[in-house]
Amino acid sequence: MSDDNDTERRRDLGAGSCTLLNGADLPSCTIVIFGASGDLTARKLIPALQNLFRHRCLPPRYNIVGCGRSAMDHERFRQSLAAFQEENQPGAGWRHDWAEFAANIFYQPLRYDEPEDYRALATLLEQLDRERLTTPNRAFYLAVPPALYPLIGRQLGEAGLATGEEGGDGDKGQPAGEGRRRPADQPWARIVVEKPFGHDLNSAVALDRVLHGSFREEQIFRIDHYLAKETVQNILMLRFANAIFEPLWNRSYIDYVGIISSEKLGVEHRAGFYETAGVLRDMFQNHMLQLLALTAMEPPSRFEAAQVQDEKVKVFRALKPFARDKLAANLVLGQYGPGVIDGREVPGYLQEPGVAPDSVTPTFAAMRLLIDNWRWRGVPFYLISGKRMAAKETRIVIQFKEVPHSMFRRELLDTMLANRLVLGIYPEEKISLNFQAKSPGTKECLQPVTMDFNYERRQGAKPVFDAYEMVLLDCILGDHMLFWRQDGVELAWKFLDPILHACESCEAGARLLQTYPAGSPGPEKARSWVELL
Repeated sequence: MSDDNDTERRRDLGAGSCTLLNGADLPSCTIVIFGASGDLTARKLIPALQNLFRHRCLPPRYNIVGCGRSAMDHERFRQSLAAFQEENQPGAGWRHDWAEFAANIFYQPLRYDEPEDYRALATLLEQLDRERLTTPNRAFYLAVPPALYPLIGRQLGEAGLATGEEGGDGDKGQPAGEGRRRPADQPWARIVVEKPFGHDLNSAVALDRVLHGSFREEQIFRIDHYLAKETVQNILMLRFANAIFEPLWNRSYIDYVGIISSEKLGVEHRAGFYETAGVLRDMFQNHMLQLLALTAMEPPSRFEAAQVQDEKVKVFRALKPFARDKLAANLVLGQYGPGVIDGREVPGYLQEPGVAPDSVTPTFAAMRLLIDNWRWRGVPFYLISGKRMAAKETRIVIQFKEVPHSMFRRELLDTMLANRLVLGIYPEEKISLNFQAKSPGTKECLQPVTMDFNYERRQGAKPVFDAYEMVLLDCILGDHMLFWRQDGVELAWKFLDPILHACESCEAGARLLQTYPAGSPGPEKARSWVELL
């Protein structure tokens, strides 16, 4: 299968349709999930794979092999997955094709630091290929804590499991050269890792060095599931396929851009991770900066992974660094205190299990960024994300400038709102454009009007696949469009590292951090920015 065909199939999936993507066209493969007894596997990965199976978008021959420390055989592993679905999926819809789907699921006990266990895994994979007539194509999904990424990556290489289409001899993390093509019949091996990609720039570089000791850059798929959401994918389509938007997408017509991703949930059971990460590492280094890059990037020469990644990297390079002595003017940090969510009293962050009583870890951040290039010079970008806020929502706001001169009477000026384009990502995936129109009645009577495009309301256009299903398919297809590239990871850390170092110093951290009640729009100092969105 050529790379061009892979991209074409991905476009069809992005439209929420598998009409043109037929699983029969895909090469047989084995998906190996490390951390198979964990929550992510049962809650996200297995349902995603079952839905792909249900829509005939998996290859005709495939294997799913779970690996973990728990001692189980194949049947017990299948039973544990079925028990989880029974408990957590409403209704019985998952059952009707479960037996057929589960017949392709297997299990291999594995201690992550034991080389002989990886050799046993290799033996099982070879056995499955012989018995089930599958090609030795491997996708290794690391559904494990990030601290295990280097260990598993190294062990896979030493066991000879990293070899495949791209050679598996390691490289320095540079993008693949243009025109590199794999023979259609050559087996492949790929590794999938979830964010966070390191804790800071140095650890991200160290992780990359270890992974590239076994895998080449084109074999590594760094997941950011935000990128697989329909509306996020549609940002590029909206901008570059419509002549009415792109000519206005610059500093001459746009007043500011806002990106907000808020959650009603607290840290829940993730306090151990969150205490070492905070909102800047958890959300800004990945999700928020990716949304920024898609919104601000220049048009790629072609709608292909390498070209799109190149343009996103240019945005990261153009981010204007924060002056350390002006940090408070461009950054607001917060930590949620006790409050009320949906009529229920909830504890503050300091009262959550596993959180240090004197913790200064931020659970909210509002950041004002500038992109120092020709298109965006002087246009502020507001990035806001926090936990225990009033609502769970994610959206991108493009606020256009007011008309340069109004011919209407002065008393109408207060009601004449500037045009606004809103890209809703959650809870509704939609696009809204606000503009002014005359209402029936007197000569000068204006009213704001909204033009909506809603994915779910459009007949027959409800997305078939969720984010995890999209990234799993793209990994099988070998398409990096929805994934991070290492140079982008490092540039994102390079921008955030000075901010993190300043915020995590005792004096600056305490000075910047404000408490906000759970269920509120965030710290008082950030309210004016939140209200813009």
